[in-house]
Amino acid sequence: MVGEETTSLRKRPSRSGENFEEKEDERKPSEESLGISSNGRIDIKQLMAKKLRLTAEAEELKPFFMKEVGSHFDDFVNNLIEKSTSLDSGGCAITSFSVLEGDKNHRAKDLRAPPEHGKIFVVRRSLLDELFEVDHIRTIYHMFIALLILFILSTLVVDYIDEGRLVLEFNLMSYAFGKFPIAMWTWWTMFLSTLSIPYFLFQHWARGYSRSSHPVVHCLIHGFLFMVFLIGVLGLGPTYVALAYTLPPASRSIVILEQIRFIMKAYSFVRENVPRVLNSAKEKSKIVPVPTVNQYLYFLFAPTLIYRDNYPRTPTVRWGYVAMQFLQVFGCLFYMYYIFERLCTPLFRNIKQEPFSARVLVLCVFNSILPGVLILFLMFFAFLHCWLNAFAEMLCFGDRMFYRDWWNSTSYSNYYRTWNVVVHDWLYYYAYKDFLWFFTKRFKWAAMLAVFAVSAVVHEYALAVCLNFFYPVLFVLFMFFGMAFNFIVNDSRKRPFWNVMVWTSLFAGNGVILCFYSQEWYARQHCPLKNVSPHSGWSGKAMFSPPGCEGSWAILRRRVVEMMPD
Repeated sequence: MVGEETTSLRKRPSRSGENFEEKEDERKPSEESLGISSNGRIDIKQLMAKKLRLTAEAEELKPFFMKEVGSHFDDFVNNLIEKSTSLDSGGCAITSFSVLEGDKNHRAKDLRAPPEHGKIFVVRRSLLDELFEVDHIRTIYHMFIALLILFILSTLVVDYIDEGRLVLEFNLMSYAFGKFPIAMWTWWTMFLSTLSIPYFLFQHWARGYSRSSHPVVHCLIHGFLFMVFLIGVLGLGPTYVALAYTLPPASRSIVILEQIRFIMKAYSFVRENVPRVLNSAKEKSKIVPVPTVNQYLYFLFAPTLIYRDNYPRTPTVRWGYVAMQFLQVFGCLFYMYYIFERLCTPLFRNIKQEPFSARVLVLCVFNSILPGVLILFLMFFAFLHCWLNAFAEMLCFGDRMFYRDWWNSTSYSNYYRTWNVVVHDWLYYYAYKDFLWFFTKRFKWAAMLAVFAVSAVVHEYALAVCLNFFYPVLFVLFMFFGMAFNFIVNDSRKRPFWNVMVWTSLFAGNGVILCFYSQEWYARQHCPLKNVSPHSGWSGKAMFSPPGCEGSWAILRRRVVEMMPD
C-alpha cells in the first residue's frame, strides 16, 4: 500500500508537468497573435501591421454594409407596413401598392382598395433628427451656422464702413411683416369658421341622414353648403383681405398658406368621415360615428392633412426641444433676410444701370442660383422640419415623417413623393387615388395630369396673391417642365448620374424663379408706370416701366401694346 501511494505521488508531478506543457502550447498562439516574441517582449511593428490590416479590411466592408443597409431598410419598413395594413383589413392583401401595380390577369376594379383605407400612422422620428446624431452630418449643419455668422459680420462691417456706425436695422424684415395684426385677425376668423361650420354641418348631416325620407336631397343640400363655405368663406374671404388691405408679402403668405391649409383640413375631415356614416346607415346601426369636437380641434393643429380620430402619441413633451425648433425657425428667417440683403438686393438694384437684354437675363439667372438654393434649403428646414416638429412635440404627435430623403432622389417622381410628404399624402389619397377609384386604373395618366394641374394652379395662386401680380413662371416650370421630367427622369433611373441631373435642374429652376420674380417685383416697385391709350383695349395703367428698369413680363406687355392699333 505504501509503495502504491509513493508511486502515485511520484506520478503527480509528471502529470502536472504535462498540463503545464499543454497550457504553454495553448498560450503560444495567443502570444503569437499579439506579436509576443520568444523573450516575452511585444513586437510593436508586427502588432501595428496586424492592426492596419484589420482596419483596411473593415474599411473595405464598410461601403458594402452601408449600401446593403440603405437598399434594404426602406423595403423592410414598407413591407412591414403593408403586412400590418393587410392584417387590419381582415387579412385582405390589397394595399395602396397593389392597387396601382396589381396582377394584370385581374380587372382593375377587382384590385381597387376602398378609398377609406389610406395612410397608416406609426411612431417615428424625422429623418434629420436621426441624421444629426451622426457627427459627419451635424457638421454640415454647423457649416450653415458659420455661413450665417459670416453674412451677419459682412453686413455689420459694410454698414460700419459706409455709415461710420453699426446699423442694426431690419427694414426689409419690418416691411415684409407689416400689418401683422390684420393678418392675425384674419387667421383667427379663418380658424374659428373652420372649427365651427364644417363640424356642425357634418354633424347635422350625419344625424339626419338615416332619418331623412329624401337622403339624396339631404346630401346635396349639405354638400352645397359645404362648398359655399370652402369657396366663399375660406376661398374668397382671406384673398379679399390680403388684396383690399394691401398686406406686405410675408403677412400675405401667412394668410394665404393658412387659407390653403384650412381648406385641405376641412375637406379631409369630411372626406374621411362621410364613408363611416354611410356604412353605419347601411348596416342600420343606432350609433352615428360623429367625431368629438376635441378630436377635430386636435386635427386642426396636428402636423398632418389626413384626418384620423386618434393618432400615435408620444408619452411626454420635451419643451427644450420645442424651444430649440422655434429658435431655429427664427434663425432661418434672419438667415433669409441676410441672403436678400447681401446677395439679392445688390443684384437687382444694379440691373437698371444697363438696358435689359438676353445677356443681362442670363447673368441674372446664374447669379440667382446660389441665393435661390440657400432659400430652398432654409424654407425646407424651417417649415418641414423645425415648425412641424415643434407642433408635433407640443401635441405629442408620434408620426413625424414630414419628408423623406429627397436629396438622394435619382428621379423627379421620387423627389415629388419625398420632398413634402404631408402635402403629397393629401394629393395621393384625395386626388390621385380617388380619381382612380372613380375612373379605374386605365386613366392613370389622366389622374397624374390632374394632380399636377391642381398642384401647379395652387402654387401659382399662392405666389400671385403674395406678390400681388400674376407672372406664370412657376406654373410653366411646374406644369410643363416638371411634368415632362416626371416621365423622362422616372423611377427606372437609379445611377448617381441622375441624382446629379436632379440637383442641377433644381439649382437652375430656383435660379430662374428667383431671377424672374425679383426682376418683375423690382420693376413694379421702383419704376414709374405709364398710362396706356384708351383705344388700345387696356384698362387703367399698364404695369410696365421705361426701358432699362423693366422686367421681362413688363417687356412682353409693352410689345403687345405697341402692336395694338390706336
